[in-house]
Order: sequence, then structure tokens, then C-alpha cells
Amino acid sequence: MAVTPIAGDAGYARWTFRLRVSSTALGLLLAEWDRCRWIWNECCAKSKQTHLWNKRRPDGVDKRTCGPGQLDKMLTEARKTNTWLREGSSVPQQQLIRDFGKSRAKAQKDIKDRLPMRQRAGMPKWKKKRETRPSMNYNRNGFRLKGGKLHLAGGIALTVVWSRDLPADPSSVRVCQDSVGHWYCSFVVPAEVQPLPETGAVIGIDWGVKETATTTSDDHDLPHSAHGKTAAVRLARYQRMMARRKPPKGKPGSKGYQRAKKLAAKLHKKVARQRQDTGRKWAKRVVRDHDALAVEDFRPKFLAKSTMARKAADAAISATKTALVEMGRKHGRTVYLVHPAHTTMDCAQCGARTKHALPLSERTYACTVCGAVSPRDKNSARVMLVRAGLNPAGAEGVRPPGVLPQVAA
Repeated sequence: MAVTPIAGDAGYARWTFRLRVSSTALGLLLAEWDRCRWIWNECCAKSKQTHLWNKRRPDGVDKRTCGPGQLDKMLTEARKTNTWLREGSSVPQQQLIRDFGKSRAKAQKDIKDRLPMRQRAGMPKWKKKRETRPSMNYNRNGFRLKGGKLHLAGGIALTVVWSRDLPADPSSVRVCQDSVGHWYCSFVVPAEVQPLPETGAVIGIDWGVKETATTTSDDHDLPHSAHGKTAAVRLARYQRMMARRKPPKGKPGSKGYQRAKKLAAKLHKKVARQRQDTGRKWAKRVVRDHDALAVEDFRPKFLAKSTMARKAADAAISATKTALVEMGRKHGRTVYLVHPAHTTMDCAQCGARTKHALPLSERTYACTVCGAVSPRDKNSARVMLVRAGLNPAGAEGVRPPGVLPQVAA
């Protein structure tokens, strides 16, 4: 089975801070975003025009392309003829063209690789005024930090709420607005490894719905937090308020509708932060107490189409797994991503595999070869350790050191 080791390397990290935006700066930011959004939509139109042109010429004669080079020329011509575009900075406009090029190249690669439609990224779509939140990227030439403030190209000065000091000079910054209306800046800086003292212990982690994470150590299991279930009553109330005030299609909502929409967005934001906080605190504790981690490389997307969709979404497995991998990189721990195939069917003691897949209702694993009996999720967590080839001396209930793991048939 595939096992992907992820060592704790440096790489880059994003440091996000809250922004205090004055009324003058807000007007300049929104005007800059209107220009960027217009350029993005022009790129979408150019891409579609190029596709239709090449479709009419199947023999490849006079074939056209729509890469960053052609889009840069289009931007240069547009800025020459359009005074409104020239009033804004060229830095976020050029960076937006780079983002568009990456998005389009990814979509074309998925088409070329013949991926299923559900797995494709999809071509870049239009950005509508009322449905798209502002997001602008600036490289090193487009911003500077002076006097604790963030100065963007175009004379935009923003007050940053510095909750911590940057470890190094940032190479770029992205200014964006969330669903609640708050503004944030995200700096890209070189990440530094902060090694922790070695403990000599290893751990295997299996993801689930009843418990978000089941590990080989009972002290490090992560129970289901149910933050979304706690907020469900209030969220249903706000959604009913929105339903009563829902505007006709194509018309802006009333003040009451916008107020109810903001209340619902605030509650969603709170639940997301609670899930993120729970996952990060648990990941820090696991990484601090273990030198190596064998983590199930679980893709919970398919759960969204099952009867467990709501509970699986509330468990935030993907966000917790991402926090665990990032925390392992930050502190120099080695994280092994183990392929999840047959992890519930293999025995952690002898390596034997059951003939049939176990139903979800059966929560106890009983091996018919060696007679080992253990909770199903605990057995799967121990299988992670065996497949990763880790020494299970510090793990409870796993085969003793010196016994080589058997390869599953």
C-alpha cells in the first residue's frame, strides 16, 4: 500500500492579520477590486473566444492561445485606452492575470488527463459583483510596511492589527474580505522549523465520524466536538429570517435580508473558528508527544453524499488533518500519510485480511486467524503504524519490537 512520508521541511507559510480599514481606504480598495474583477471577466471572455476559434479549426491551422503572455498584452492595450484602469495600480491586475493563468492551466491539465467530471477543477468562471468577495494579491513591488501600517500601491494605507511579529520579510501579501465583511491581510514568509525534544514515541491515527480521530493512545483520541450541532438552532432561526425576506431574482435584498444574512455568516464563521481551534490544539498536543505520526490519508469528500453528511461536515476531518500535517512540518516531525484501502479489514497483529468488508454497524474487529479482538477503529489506527513501518514500542497494543510486519495479500 502507498505510504507517503512528509518530513518537516521549511517551505513557506502564511501569516494572517486583521485589518482596520478607514472609509477612505475602503473606497479605494473596492475601486481597485472593481478594476481587477473587470479584468478577470475580460480574461474569461478571451478564453472562451479562443476556445471557440480553435474549435472551428480542427486541423490546427491558425491556432490561437490564451496564456499569460497574451493576457498581459491585452491588459497593456486596455490600460492605454481606458483611463479608469490606469487610475489603479498595475500590480494587482498583473497578479490577477497570473492567478487566472494558473487556474486555466489546471483545468486544461485535468481535461487532458481525462479525469472524471467530479474531480476536475473546471475552467475559471465570471466574478459577479454581488456574489464575489474582494481578494487582491500584491508582490514585493506593490506593498511596504512602514510605521506598523501596510501601504499598498495606489496610495492605500491600512492599519494592521499585529497579534505577533513576522519572522522574516514577506515576499507577497493578499488582501481579502470575508463573508462577515472583515478585512484581512495574509503575508507569505519563509517558514522556520521549530524542533521539539524527542520523545521516542510513535502514534497511528484513524479518522472517523463517531470520533473525529482514533489513535493508538487513548489519551490522544479526539472526540466529536459537535460545534455545528450546538449552533444549529440559532442558524435555523437566521435562515428562516432570510427566507421570509428573500428578494426576487435579479434584485438586491432589503436591509432586513442583509442583516439576517450577516447574522448567519457570523455564526458560520464562529463555528469554523471553533473547529479550527479544536483541531490545532489537538494537533499541537499530538505532535509534541510523538516523534513520528502515521496518519490515514483519508479523503472525506464522498461522505457528503451519504447519510452521515451533516455529522461528517461537523467533524471537520479535512481541516483537522491539514492542521496536523502543518504542525508536523513546523516542529520537524515526520508524518506518514497511509493509503486508507483495506485498513478496516486488516489485522494489526498478524496482517490477515477479512474476506468481506465489515459493515459500519460492526464496531469490534475479531481476527479469525490469530484470534485478536479489539475495537474496530483502534485496530485501524494500529494498522497505520504497521504500514508506515514505524517501531511500535511506544504504542499501546501493537506487536512488540523485532517482529517484521507482514505484507497484506
